Amino acid sequence: MISIAGLIGQVFAIALALVLAPLLAGWVGMCRAWFQSRSAPPLLLPYYMLHKLFHKDVVLAHGASSLFRTAPFVVFGCMVLACAIIPSLSTDLPLAPAADALALVGVFGLARIFISLAAMDIGTSFGSLGGRREMLIGFLAEPALLMVIFTVAMIAQSTSVATIVETLAHREFIIYPSLAFAGIAFTFVSLAENARVPVDNPATHLELTMIHEAMILEYSGRYLALIEWAAALKLYAYSCLGIALFFPWGIAEADRFLGLVLALPLLVLKLTIGGFLLAMIETVSAKMRIFRAPEFLGTAFLLAVLGLLVRLLLEVRA
Repeated sequence: MISIAGLIGQVFAIALALVLAPLLAGWVGMCRAWFQSRSAPPLLLPYYMLHKLFHKDVVLAHGASSLFRTAPFVVFGCMVLACAIIPSLSTDLPLAPAADALALVGVFGLARIFISLAAMDIGTSFGSLGGRREMLIGFLAEPALLMVIFTVAMIAQSTSVATIVETLAHREFIIYPSLAFAGIAFTFVSLAENARVPVDNPATHLELTMIHEAMILEYSGRYLALIEWAAALKLYAYSCLGIALFFPWGIAEADRFLGLVLALPLLVLKLTIGGFLLAMIETVSAKMRIFRAPEFLGTAFLLAVLGLLVRLLLEVRA
C-alpha cells in the first residue's frame, strides 16, 4: 500500500528537483567564476536561460526524424524519474520497491542512448562525433558506477537506495574503508557523466574537446530548454545519489513529516557544499585529451573494485 505521507514526499521531492536543479547549476557556475577571479554570473542565470529558450521558436534541420523530436522529452523524463528514485528527502518512496540502484543506472543509460541517437540522426559531423564520444564515456563509466553500488549494497544487503540510506544513516556510526575507495570512484564517474572538467567542459564549443555540447548543437527553442534542464537534473541526481550513498545523515525516515521538513535545509546545505567542491575540482584540474578518458574511468573502475575487495576480504571477516 502507498502511504499518503510517501506520496506527498515523492511529489515534493520531484518538484524540489525541478526547482533546485537549475539553481545548483547556477551555484557551480558562480563558484567557478570566483575561483577564476572573474565576475560571477547571476545565480538565477539558468532560470533566465530556460525562460528565454521556452519562448523561442524551434528551428529543425530538414533531415530531422521523429527520434530527433522525441529525444528531449525522453531524456527529460528519464532525469525526472531518476530524481524520483533517489531518496533526497525521505526514504518513504512509492517507487522504492520497484526501482533500485540498478534500475537507476538503466535510466541513465536509456537517456544516453536517446541523446546519442538523436545527435547522429541529423548526420552532421559534430553530432556524430559527440554521440560516439558519449557512448564511449558511458561504456566506461557504467561498470565503475555499478561496482560502487555493489560495494555499498553489500553493507546494506540490498540494492535499494532507500534501504541503503536507512542502513547507514539510522544505525551506529561505523567507519567503512571500502566507502573511501567507492566515494573516490563515484566522484570520477560523476565528473565524466555530467560533462565536467577534466573529462569535458560544459562552457566550451571547441571541436576537439566538446562532448555534450556537440550533441545538442542542432537543437533550439523548447527542445534545447528541455535538454539543458535535463542536464541540470542529471547533475542534481548524481549529487543526491552521492549524498544518499555516502552522507545519508539527515534524510527522513518513513512517515515522519517533521523529519521531512528538517531534511530540506540539510539537503540544501549538502548541495551547497557539494557544488562548491565541484567548482574547486574543476578549477584546479586541467581538461584532459579525450583519449585519456579511458585511463581516467579505468582508474575509477579499479578504485571501485578495490572498495569491493576491501569489503569482502577485510570488513566482512572483521
